[in-house]
Amino acid sequence: MEEKTEPAAAPTPTQPPTEQPLKPHRGAVILVLGILGIVCCFIFGIIAWVMGNNDLKEMAAGKMDPTGRGLTQAGKICGIVGIAIQAVVLVLQLLGAGLLSLIGISQMPQ
Repeated sequence: MEEKTEPAAAPTPTQPPTEQPLKPHRGAVILVLGILGIVCCFIFGIIAWVMGNNDLKEMAAGKMDPTGRGLTQAGKICGIVGIAIQAVVLVLQLLGAGLLSLIGISQMPQ
């Protein structure tokens, strides 16, 4: 019978553990959401604004890959612009509806 010998265990490294790997950036996703916030619906703009703020904070703290900072900032700005445009449109719609109701009331036969 042959005896099997187990290989010796690998020596443990004496170096301290390395830093945590950086999270990948989501700059492209935030930019797409920001553009959709301008073109389509303000909810995408809100999502882009919140995600952009969170990711920029993580990049500043060194927890996220900073190579996507430009895309993230652009997406956040597009989200803010989309929200501002939608707010102006909403105000104009409310003013228009108010004016139409005033005109309609004043022209009613008595």
